[in-house]
Amino acid sequence: MALFTPHIAIDLGTINVLVYEQGRGVVLQEPSVVAIREDGNKTTIVEVGRAAREMYGRTPEEIEVMRPLRDGVIADYFVTQAMLNYFIDKVAGRFHLRKPVVMISVPYGVTSVERRAVKEAALAAGAREVHLIPEPLAAAIGAGLPVGTPTGNMIVDLGGGSTEAAVVSMNGIVCAESVRVAGIHLDDAIISYIRRKYNLIIGEPTAEEIKIKIGAASELDERLEMSVQGRDQIAGLPKTITITSSEVVEAISEPLAAIVNVIRAVLSKTPPELASDIIDRGMALTGGGALLRDIDILLTEATGVPAYVADNPLACTALGAGKALAELPILQRSIPNL
Repeated sequence: MALFTPHIAIDLGTINVLVYEQGRGVVLQEPSVVAIREDGNKTTIVEVGRAAREMYGRTPEEIEVMRPLRDGVIADYFVTQAMLNYFIDKVAGRFHLRKPVVMISVPYGVTSVERRAVKEAALAAGAREVHLIPEPLAAAIGAGLPVGTPTGNMIVDLGGGSTEAAVVSMNGIVCAESVRVAGIHLDDAIISYIRRKYNLIIGEPTAEEIKIKIGAASELDERLEMSVQGRDQIAGLPKTITITSSEVVEAISEPLAAIVNVIRAVLSKTPPELASDIIDRGMALTGGGALLRDIDILLTEATGVPAYVADNPLACTALGAGKALAELPILQRSIPNL
């Protein structure tokens, strides 16, 4: 490692970006949201991260608040590059003497074109060297699973844009499946349910707040309630309703069923020797979706494999990518294009 060269790991998520700096740990967590202004053929970045998120649904017509990543991959190259530039400058310092070495997590099964887009965006944003690591492997390392041993370790990364389930052994992914159903899709399901049942239109931030405050994967012993404000679809006027945790369970049951199916698909492909390890050790849940109440209980009942939420599930991928950067020569033996 070159002296004074910053070594940075980035969990480039659909909902949040987390940045890990070697020697300091996770130093930044901000929404992956950018506010832009279109002026003819010119696009100007207005705000990035938390400041942009606060502008969501509150801007004049000429300013658009957007997520440049969709389902964990780049949807808008220019805006993603600007966002990466902002976060790298924020962590490494705007006038850093040496360009940083960067490790970025990418969803399992991304195409070579999508991989190249991430690499090129990071290089254009000021990185000297860019390495990419599959998200399930980074999450498994960050969750503290013994990925370098010949035992089977199962990880389920419940992100913002996609859910990935994988079996990891000997620093590599033995089998994995990904489904583009995750946190954003749970929010969309809540929006659709409230519109259908109450004729009330709510925005994404409100749906996310409902999910966090009273959301659950299965019926709770103690029912939770929350007042929700929105716009009446028929009268077009502001309206307040009360929604319960039972209704949220009903609203998100369909996307959760898709997540269960992807986990079952991975278990059905797992070699028998590793499957016995997984039954003994259970599956670790990481990502923001792991914070949903009773998600571990639902997955345990649906698959027969004990599920548990990893310590600090939101930061697991960033922590794992940072550790992978420190162990690059070892990991490159099993992942040549890391």
